[in-house]
Amino acid sequence: MGFFDSLKSLFGGGNRLGERNQQVYWIYVRCRKCGEVIKTRLDLQNNLSQNDGGGYTAHKTLVGSHLCFERIEVILTFDENRRLISRDISRGDFITREEFEAAPHPE
Repeated sequence: MGFFDSLKSLFGGGNRLGERNQQVYWIYVRCRKCGEVIKTRLDLQNNLSQNDGGGYTAHKTLVGSHLCFERIEVILTFDENRRLISRDISRGDFITREEFEAAPHPE
């Protein structure tokens, strides 16, 4: 492996937006109030809280930047291997990366 390949792997190069690797989980949502689409990055090594009974939980509050500023609450639950096992959302809906990319993005 060359020097630049080492740097690329160190900084996560080569992963396309929205792909899950062992370190990152991307979240895509749509606000129920105004329809704005939002994406956020969850660092699986640093943004999870360990549960007493095993596994992990992440709480995220997402706020859009262009329309209504509604607070969208997301709760994700992961197993011991940091694989998603459940998700819950209030004031928004989960969408796919493809839906996010196809949606209009205000400037």
